Amino acid sequence: MSANVKAVTEKYKKVKTILVSQPKPERSPYYELEKKYQLQIDWRPFIHVEGVTEKEFRKTRIRPDEFSAIVLTSKNSIDHFFRMCEEMRITMSQDTKYFCMTEAVANYLQKFIVYRKRKVFTGKRTIMDLKPYLLKHRPNEKFLLPCSNLGSKAVSNFLDENDFEWKDAMMYRTVSSDLSDLSDVTYDVLVFFSPLGITSLYENFPDFAQNDTRLAIFGKTTSKAVTDRNLTINILAPAPDTPSMTMALEKYLKKSNG
Repeated sequence: MSANVKAVTEKYKKVKTILVSQPKPERSPYYELEKKYQLQIDWRPFIHVEGVTEKEFRKTRIRPDEFSAIVLTSKNSIDHFFRMCEEMRITMSQDTKYFCMTEAVANYLQKFIVYRKRKVFTGKRTIMDLKPYLLKHRPNEKFLLPCSNLGSKAVSNFLDENDFEWKDAMMYRTVSSDLSDLSDVTYDVLVFFSPLGITSLYENFPDFAQNDTRLAIFGKTTSKAVTDRNLTINILAPAPDTPSMTMALEKYLKKSNG
């Protein structure tokens, strides 16, 4: 991916094109920005999820049906847990208990099981929301945590610190997408939401130079990944006056395109 060669000659150079490193949503406030400031906003996920094969997973010697409680942190964890069960020809017991990190995760679970509230426990956002339910069932249950290659550190730490009988099971990976078709494409602004997006940028374009390209960055861990590469953050969210990325972008666009 090439960046403009010409040196930056103004503090807020006009923005015409933006690339958001995520899949394109059906509805988004970005579309309002696109119309308001006459922009071209493209969408492209820099990372994607790949399932671990059944053959590879069998090497872990983990059988999901040997666990009576499953901790589910995301829709991906649900998809790949039940995919692996199907590929291994395993049917989970109707008495299996499911601990879901959020209501959205719990609702998604209904695609795969007959939903019974006494068997599904739901948090609001973090593992601490599930703490009362987990501690109540700790003495009698054996817990499995389906996860990606990135793991789930907060959940793992909680289960370790509270002496649960548990194992994690890597059933999918988050990997860099192939972006080779963008090698000759220039964008005025690149928008990133995770450190993995920055990793993907450099795996695809090892010689990436920022030059005139402005970087819009969300979150502390993403910011660290950017500064570790000696890149400049031009647009940062969340901030007190700009809690969302679209608000941060608009604040910048008022100056660059106003």
